[in-house]
Amino acid sequence: MLGLRNRLALRPMLTLIGGVLILAGCQHEGELQLSDQANTPADKNIVEADPKSEANKEARATPEAASDRFTGPANRSSAVAQKYMVAAANPLAAQAGLEILRAGGSAVDAVIATQLALNVVEPQSSGIGGGAFLMHYQAKSRAIEAFDGRETAPAAASGDMFLKKDGSRPNFHDVVPGGLSVGVPGALRMMESAHKKHGHLSWARLFEPAIKLADEGFKISKRLHTLVKIDRHLKKFSLSNAFFYDNAGFAKPVGTLLVNKPLAETFRQIAKDGADAFYNGDIAADIIKTVRGASLNPGRMTASDLAAYQAKKRSPVCSFYRMWLICGMPPPTSGGITTLQILGLLQSTDLSRLIPGSAEAVHMIAEAGRLAFADRNKYLADDDFVAVPKDRLIDPGYLAKRAKLISKSQSMGKAKPGKVKLKTAQLLGTYAAHEGESTSHISVVDGAGNAASQTSSIENAFGSRLMVRGFLLNNQLTDFSFVPVANGKAIANRVQPKKRPRSSMSPTLVVDGSGKFVMAVGSPGGSRIIGYVAKTLIAALDWKMGVQAAIDLPHFVNRNGTTDLEKGSNLEVLKPALEKLGHKVRIRKLTSGLHAIFKAKDGKLYGGADPRREGVAIGD
Repeated sequence: MLGLRNRLALRPMLTLIGGVLILAGCQHEGELQLSDQANTPADKNIVEADPKSEANKEARATPEAASDRFTGPANRSSAVAQKYMVAAANPLAAQAGLEILRAGGSAVDAVIATQLALNVVEPQSSGIGGGAFLMHYQAKSRAIEAFDGRETAPAAASGDMFLKKDGSRPNFHDVVPGGLSVGVPGALRMMESAHKKHGHLSWARLFEPAIKLADEGFKISKRLHTLVKIDRHLKKFSLSNAFFYDNAGFAKPVGTLLVNKPLAETFRQIAKDGADAFYNGDIAADIIKTVRGASLNPGRMTASDLAAYQAKKRSPVCSFYRMWLICGMPPPTSGGITTLQILGLLQSTDLSRLIPGSAEAVHMIAEAGRLAFADRNKYLADDDFVAVPKDRLIDPGYLAKRAKLISKSQSMGKAKPGKVKLKTAQLLGTYAAHEGESTSHISVVDGAGNAASQTSSIENAFGSRLMVRGFLLNNQLTDFSFVPVANGKAIANRVQPKKRPRSSMSPTLVVDGSGKFVMAVGSPGGSRIIGYVAKTLIAALDWKMGVQAAIDLPHFVNRNGTTDLEKGSNLEVLKPALEKLGHKVRIRKLTSGLHAIFKAKDGKLYGGADPRREGVAIGD
């Protein structure tokens, strides 16, 4: 791996034990060198990560919602902390995580508390009715672990379950609302599993901030109000309608105190009795009743589906990139492998010599995206059901050969998937399923230097729109291919009983040549998550940008089709130059929700939160 002209200076020993990647006996030729800009962002962009600071007071009072035009870094500042930090999608949720860190909690403890609080204040994006992926770094052992809490299809699921009666493919929003799209939720069982291994505080303690928020209420933000106002399905179900709208049928106004007593009681039960209170008993019975009795698209989930759900420990997927080791989640998400492919395809390109935001830089990264997504759409799915050539897809030799297809002077257009030696590969058809963008990312570093990167989701905004005991159920089964066969070949991501739908969630960890933590990052954004994360990694590592500047950098994404440029950003002027290179360019809103933490050589933590949403990075 290291000898393939990738100019890697690292020579660590990697050992995989029980699904845990251990970096042992690491050596490197020369120290990891980052410019002052990466280690210490410009003074005017730093805000000490004190939640009592004026900047954070303002952020908590008036969280910034997504807008049609990207306003850029002027509204955001880097946060810096000495001991620990949380970066999350809502100030109140980040505060919940910080409370846990101050109480001596671990990174996993803080992630759980933050996620539970997000369920209260950002109900449209994630929660216990959905799923999550968690990447964990342990500072003492330098071990990296991957925890899979992805939803599963019920045992009664079938490949044709979403097709119309005539066998044709339905429109996405015909099948989203109701019970058919609901997968067995996995986030809670996964977080419990991670807590058993890495938690410091009691399970019940982690619920206290969220219970308080649900009991006392929070003020509806502009973002939440806008999403409720424009939603087309919430009013179709009585509980969701009553919770999000007033008696006149209008979305509850910005600033309205939103209290969720049923969710507070649900949390109390789970805090007392563990995740079993969710997967068995009265809560489980209500979930099944709601899914199977939905007035639209009744579902197939049973009590045995819930009771049988298991979170899984997976082996992380990791590749060397320059002087770093970058690790992500393996299947059933495509995020880890596809992000690593984009970076691997660019190993031989000296990106540090390219100007960020230039036509040349956008072209090269977009072309790498084409190749990576071509492979993704053919090969990646739940590898408990489909043989996925994970090692081959991120092999440096394979990627070096694929990279030769990238021309500096002309776009390749639609890329074809690479040829992989796999007995079943020739039998797979290519298909790009729809993925919703209702997702949230949390990055945490605790006082011991442990780090966690978790991305969670209920898929579409407000998921299936079905509400049970104060929380929304996901519609993650629509992440499967709606059609089981394309051009006479089975789709890897087709619906199968108990299978996990393919995702693009990309919680990512970066370590240096000695295995020390460097960065945690992730984002919402559907299948564009991969492009958002890859861009941010390149900006931070190759272009030596501070973490906030890397997040702020305007987006450009290619998923083996159009090259999307962020609307309202200075990238719009690149359209003619890229079209001259053969790109089909589309200007569109690209609402990521990147949350990242970067650890500099001096030990300080620098946090970034996406100005496109309403999150913050705070710490001590």
